[in-house]
Amino acid sequence: MFMGSFVYHFGNGTADGSGSMKPLLGGKGAGLAEMASVGLPVPPGFTLTTEACRTVLDQGGTWPDGLAEEVEGGLAHVETAMGLTLGDPERPLLVSVRSGAAVSMPGMMDTVLNLGLNDAVAEGLARRMDNERFALDAYRRFIDMFGDVVMGVHHHHFEEALAALKAEQGVENDVDLDARALRTLVARYKAIYRRQTGFMFPEDPREQLHRAIDAVFSSWDNERAVKYRRFNQITGLLGTGVNVQAMVFGNLGPTSGTGVCFTRNPSTGEQQLYGEFLPNAQGEDVVAGIRTPLPIAEMERQFPAAYRRLVATADQLERHYANMQDIEFTVQDGQLFILQTRNGKRTGAAAVKVAVDLVRDGVATEEEAVRSLVEPRHIETLLHPRFADEGAYHERIVGHGLPASPGAAVGRVVFSADEAEAWKARGEDVILVRIETSPEDVGGMHAAEGILTARGGMTSHAAVVARGWGKPCVAGCADIVVDYANGSFTNGAVTVREGDWLSLNGSTGEVILGEEPLVPPEISGDMQTVLGWADGLRRLKVRTNADTPDDAAKAIELGAEGIGLCRTEHMFFEGDRIWAIRRMIFAETTADRAAALGDLLPHQRDDFAGIFRAMNGKPVTIRLLDPPLHEFLPHDDEGLETLAEYVGQPVETVRRRVTSLGEVNPMLGHRGCRLGVVYPEITAMQARAIFEAAVAVAEEGVDVLPEVMVPLIGTKAELDDQRAAIAHVAGKVFEEQGRRVKHLIGTMIEVPRAALRAGEIAETADFFSFGTNDLTQMTFGYSRDDAGTFLPHYVEHGVLAADPFQALDQEGVGELVRMATERGRETKPDLKVGICGEHGGDPASVHFFHRAGLDYVSCSPFRVPVARLAAAQAALQDRTD
Repeated sequence: MFMGSFVYHFGNGTADGSGSMKPLLGGKGAGLAEMASVGLPVPPGFTLTTEACRTVLDQGGTWPDGLAEEVEGGLAHVETAMGLTLGDPERPLLVSVRSGAAVSMPGMMDTVLNLGLNDAVAEGLARRMDNERFALDAYRRFIDMFGDVVMGVHHHHFEEALAALKAEQGVENDVDLDARALRTLVARYKAIYRRQTGFMFPEDPREQLHRAIDAVFSSWDNERAVKYRRFNQITGLLGTGVNVQAMVFGNLGPTSGTGVCFTRNPSTGEQQLYGEFLPNAQGEDVVAGIRTPLPIAEMERQFPAAYRRLVATADQLERHYANMQDIEFTVQDGQLFILQTRNGKRTGAAAVKVAVDLVRDGVATEEEAVRSLVEPRHIETLLHPRFADEGAYHERIVGHGLPASPGAAVGRVVFSADEAEAWKARGEDVILVRIETSPEDVGGMHAAEGILTARGGMTSHAAVVARGWGKPCVAGCADIVVDYANGSFTNGAVTVREGDWLSLNGSTGEVILGEEPLVPPEISGDMQTVLGWADGLRRLKVRTNADTPDDAAKAIELGAEGIGLCRTEHMFFEGDRIWAIRRMIFAETTADRAAALGDLLPHQRDDFAGIFRAMNGKPVTIRLLDPPLHEFLPHDDEGLETLAEYVGQPVETVRRRVTSLGEVNPMLGHRGCRLGVVYPEITAMQARAIFEAAVAVAEEGVDVLPEVMVPLIGTKAELDDQRAAIAHVAGKVFEEQGRRVKHLIGTMIEVPRAALRAGEIAETADFFSFGTNDLTQMTFGYSRDDAGTFLPHYVEHGVLAADPFQALDQEGVGELVRMATERGRETKPDLKVGICGEHGGDPASVHFFHRAGLDYVSCSPFRVPVARLAAAQAALQDRTD
């Protein structure tokens, strides 16, 4: 077989490529090559590589030398395999032109079917198939898709013509239009094409093919594909592959059909063939929700032989790939053809069940399950809330649809993707309601808490995208009629308008009027099994950020191995404690400040004791006071008057004091260790509370491992000062109590200078913990509080690949992390190093911290399971790199 630099062939039991070549062939092309090579019934074709896409796009749409010849070679391969010829009315070959990137992006790029038709070929196809209606149906579909995808003639122009003709003919469904009516429709479609483009519809099949390939290449950069890649943090890909494949026809008549199926239920993971089927239809009819599909089980009754072959093929593919598969197929005159297979998108619950079942059945190993069957986002969706009482809202159900993607969602109704994005940007939770979604809606779908559609099935665009993102979705809710013009939908008895509260149960398909209360989820046994496998594979420890015993207990339940960040300032806002801290701020002498802090001491001690008990035997890293003092003070008139009365000073005196504590740039002002250096009594009180609590709890027989962390240092001298103060208090407490407790004194690395001078700072520190939130802020010079005004623009226009406060900037901030770790360990080889910013729960960042040699990550309690899986996947990736 021929294999050029840009084109790879497949079909007739052989293929130039393989399933391992996704980066070059795209997921669809690699899957087709793999299936062809193992003898599955795949129509022959060829794949233009992602390198071809990148070259054409970089050259402004010009094909590189040799590409046209390679495409001709690929076409000759298909013609020979099929015994048909493109453009020949007597033995006509029709082809599909489909996109396929290395990472699945369902519906984001373009497809053209039935390519090769013109007036003469359509007549020849009708004669050859002895089916005039079929040939004209294929022709009108081709004009529609070519016009929409290649020439930008919006699909709705053709849909309006189709709807008008059905009304004229007095029929409800497309399949009820006879050949004569379809001939009229083809003529109307051509007129629409000419009116919208200024050109006649192209008759030359090779011109059609060239322009369709260009359109699919260009779709890599369409708005919806760019948004999808940004939302899913898909980077580093060259472009899309283009798959040109001989057409097989599901719309040939009553012995033909098309469908989509999963080898297991993508919502629950149950082992059953799951999907939808339409007789006498083409693939887009199923996905677009144009006709109501039948359950896949109905295929067994209508096409028993093809169904048996499909069941056997599905099992073969699942075992071959050791993963649940999403399969597109066509039945032509009773013969089964497989058009695509890929790893099926699934919910979190399905992912962990499928992983456990495949390992149990010997199809996959534990390592394979952790590496590729469960993604961190799957674990995250399992930690999403559910309705508090599913029996409480039945009288408020306004519709039932298909349970397309499970989970509970609550928000205010909007009817367009743009509105969903706009409402979300101003802090509103929304439910996006559409008649049916299309790839153009992807931005609003991402912004919404949940999605409701009036049309579409379990494999519709809305269902597939929602499941992939873990968003609740109710699809095909035929109980409602959506009115875009008036911004409302109704079930005939109740009308819901834009802005009204709505709740969706994506697990049952229920649509509920009003704002239903949510509760946290429960952790499944399958998830615990998968995470147990992950724990046995990872090197990186996972701690949590927790400030209360309840938070600590929840984190332990979710698998935390310690506390990496306990923020002491959060404790000051509980009950009446805020008044003691305010009295300390207004104190004019050291003695008065110490007296006010003395009132706080028992509260802090009790807080720490509760956390030590909850974390029995696990380390607890306690950060000393970090925020500037003005954050503890009121700024409104009523608050100032109350404070003045409490401290016994005139309101104007209090106002001047509050104003004097204000700073132009408080995040770089008098905070962190600077407070402890200037007011050592603050550090002394907190240290005493920590060590008195540690000794008291140790006396109870609890294993206590306190780690005292000094925030925001920039110089070794600052840490020297604070370490001496802490050690002095520790010594006094141990002497008073007659008992010592092992402890560490370390520092946060969040000022770039501290990262640069980490070698000398390690002489004083027992451990480093990177505060990546502040380190990012100071490295970029971005204020976290203000960056939201420009960061979305930066990300959307490619100035930054991602928001650096959400995904670690590995090149800049990451270089400081790597440098500080290396320099610190040059001084102190056994230096413990961790990270306690929210980046500790971001999977891509966890991979980086593993490579950088950190000992642990710390994140919020509900991200602990995500970090556990990500850390295991990072360790497994090390083995293959």
